Amino acid sequence: MSDPLVESSAQSSPSRLRIAAFTPIGDEGRSVLVEGQLVRAISTGTFAQGERLPSENELAQLLGVSVVTVREALIALRHRGYIETRRGRNGGSFVRPSPEAMKAVNTRALLQMSRLALADLGLHYEATSSNCAEYACLRASAEELEVVRRLLAEVRDKPSDVWRQRVTNVQLELAALSQSVRLTNEHIRLQTEFTPLLTLQDFDMKARNSTHDELVAQINGTIAGDFNGVKQAVRRSVRFSVRWLMAYREEKLSARHEISIDYEALDSSGSQLREPLGQNGDGYRAD
Repeated sequence: MSDPLVESSAQSSPSRLRIAAFTPIGDEGRSVLVEGQLVRAISTGTFAQGERLPSENELAQLLGVSVVTVREALIALRHRGYIETRRGRNGGSFVRPSPEAMKAVNTRALLQMSRLALADLGLHYEATSSNCAEYACLRASAEELEVVRRLLAEVRDKPSDVWRQRVTNVQLELAALSQSVRLTNEHIRLQTEFTPLLTLQDFDMKARNSTHDELVAQINGTIAGDFNGVKQAVRRSVRFSVRWLMAYREEKLSARHEISIDYEALDSSGSQLREPLGQNGDGYRAD
């Protein structure tokens, strides 16, 4: 029997992703920025394969740019194979790429980042998520937390794209439970930047399970009002992911096609946990 609370949350959660996907660009808007924002929206699962994007007029209004700018961006996305245009009454721009294509896009974005930039992004995300988590411990109701817990529990063994979208929604819901508009908005902004990189972990079941288990620990800690436990779960999860991405990046830069991750070195629960802001150029101190 379906749970109306879970269904209600599941229906409202994607709206947070879509709000994040269409944060106004403002006067600095250019077609290349619109193009990049739409690519991030697609790669994070905000829009599924085959789903229709908003119209040109709607996108222009959402992003705070002209219709001409949006049209130029859509043309570029069509040429790159991300969307297809269908004519007629039910026409429009529809998401086209496969998960493999998105993996290639996100890998390319990771390779273009420096180790320092990646570590700094992780540190910023960790700090914001930790603060949201702390206030959620104080302000979230037991009913709200139970809904989030069930949303996560029912998706553990789903396909990677379904799992990632639900995990992202759960992370956004937990941030919103802080009841801080500023913290939640900052979390949303960082989520749209960081999640495309995190999707690269999804083909690695051990990394995926680590993310899932730490999110479960965060929810359980929030239910118990365990501030320290919640912040440690966020810390372990983010740092594990950053180290995984650094290892993946190095492997790709070395032109090796098979990923070989040293999980003992990445183990966020053991002595290998590094502190942030180290002196080895990647934002983490060597052991």
